[in-house]
Amino acid sequence: MSPTGSYLEIDGRPALRFVREYDHPADRVFTLLTDPGELRHWFPATVAPEAWTPGAAIVYSFEADGDGGTGEVLAHEPPHRVGFSWDGEQLWFEVETLRDGRTRLTFTHLMDERDGASRNAAGWDLCLDALDAALAGTPGGAPGGRTPAWEELYEAYVAAGVPSGAAIPG
Repeated sequence: MSPTGSYLEIDGRPALRFVREYDHPADRVFTLLTDPGELRHWFPATVAPEAWTPGAAIVYSFEADGDGGTGEVLAHEPPHRVGFSWDGEQLWFEVETLRDGRTRLTFTHLMDERDGASRNAAGWDLCLDALDAALAGTPGGAPGGRTPAWEELYEAYVAAGVPSGAAIPG
């Protein structure tokens, strides 16, 4: 399993960026990014937005322990862009239709602490793999926890020089 994300800084803030391409139209990809019923197939927490309107509150929860934090909708421009915060960090999804009819998804996670980059990158890689599966019609549910696949990705990110050192749950 190879890492697909990259570490960068945006306006002095640590960030992760992932780019994926799909053989699906932009509106289908966007639906999987914003429909709570679809998010459950790939996103690491249950997402309960008040509404997909900028400024609206979002509550996140985890099956294992319930509380997953809060956030708010930062942008909602179907089918091209959605952004929301999660406990102060920001998640941005840009959806672009390519000339060949395929769709490119660019996901950027603006983080508060750089030491969490390798940990978060490994998790997002697995989540985006689950998104790939959901788009392919074989949804399996969001990955979670410290699995062998996560460990392999985490070690690959650390070896690539992506910042690490944050506590790893589980």
